[in-house]
Amino acid sequence: MRSLDFKTARVFKPALGYARDKAIWGGRGSGKSHFVAESLIEDALSEPGEGSGEGLRIVCIREVQKDLAQSSKALIEDKLRRSGLTDADGFRVFKDVIEAPGDGLFIFKGMNDYTADSIKSLEGFKRGWWEEAHGATQNSINLYRPTMRARGSQMLWTWNPRSKKDAVDRMFRGPQIPTGAVVIKSNWRDNPWYGDGPELEQERLDCLRMNPDQYDNIWEGDYVSIVSGAYWAADLTKAKAEGRIGNVAPDPLMTIRLFADIGGTGAKADNFVFWAAQFIGREIRTLHHYEKQGQPIAAHLGWLRENGYTPDKAQIWLPHDGDTQDKVHDVSYRSAFEAAGYVVEVVPNQGKGAAMLRVEAARRLFPSIWFDVRCQPGIDALGWYHAKRDDARNIDLGPEHDWASHSSDAFGLMCVAYEAPRVGKPAPITYRKRNTA
Repeated sequence: MRSLDFKTARVFKPALGYARDKAIWGGRGSGKSHFVAESLIEDALSEPGEGSGEGLRIVCIREVQKDLAQSSKALIEDKLRRSGLTDADGFRVFKDVIEAPGDGLFIFKGMNDYTADSIKSLEGFKRGWWEEAHGATQNSINLYRPTMRARGSQMLWTWNPRSKKDAVDRMFRGPQIPTGAVVIKSNWRDNPWYGDGPELEQERLDCLRMNPDQYDNIWEGDYVSIVSGAYWAADLTKAKAEGRIGNVAPDPLMTIRLFADIGGTGAKADNFVFWAAQFIGREIRTLHHYEKQGQPIAAHLGWLRENGYTPDKAQIWLPHDGDTQDKVHDVSYRSAFEAAGYVVEVVPNQGKGAAMLRVEAARRLFPSIWFDVRCQPGIDALGWYHAKRDDARNIDLGPEHDWASHSSDAFGLMCVAYEAPRVGKPAPITYRKRNTA
């Protein structure tokens, strides 16, 4: 067998042995794709089989692959070329496949092209490399995994994380992972050969300088927390840089103000959200974020009690539909919270353009807003909240209604309420007397 001189970074050593799943995630410049491509070539050389058709069969997958230019084929070809591996060693490069020793094979496929019947064509393949696996759908994974069942088969997964909701992140970074899986985080600092040329480092520094809201995702392997073009992208980046996201201590003598976006009861209802905040001087201190889908009002009241947001300490602000009856339980949110003892204010409908009025109010106030770490799910939503665009006409059609809308609407309601005249508002709780001995 030809001796290869592939060097392995220390971070990848746990993936050198056998594991049915080898999952490697992280940012740009980590060398994860290079490591997997080299590993597959080594495996193809070391498992040529003993007869015709017994060579190692390898499938290289992406969720969507419109042409081979989107595949890992070019990287594998480059590794073969640099290693001097040719026809004499059993490797032959064709337009859409690469033959390997012992009638082995590399193929390159888009997983969304497979059906429950056609996926059976992968039976007998012993290696699968799913590149850019953050794009993998749960349905595609469910089709793929049972097919890779040949003795000694292995599945390799590489991706730059996008969202903790992505199927591959739930599978390998959730509370339970596949038995025996090797899961590795690798970033540019873990690559000993990262600095061999100046180009990649210059690209990293330019990203840090010119596109700081995307830097942590692109280079550090963090989830996308701020979408390019999001309404509050620059504001959140500045808040992070200025240390306004961290541990925020509540003032025990000041009002807890709870700003809601109303959902409903049932499996198809919108999410219900609370932002808990205090207005202290010219600062808004967000202390807590709560979001539930399809739960009754009793569940929201339970959360308030559990966190000490009782009627003697807190007030509630609802959007204009706070007087609307719940579709399942014939009671309005205002009446339910008032029955529980809370002072409740329903903010009037701001009319046409209300969503953008909330966006602009938040932009004005962002420099004075602090965020506690318990608000991270809400911060994630603020970083995603963006415009729905008509790209053909280059028109902003207003905020996209998606998973981030509910938290963002409640946040905007808080900013509108802060700026609104206090006339007619419920009497604010200011300071409560301390108990004295």
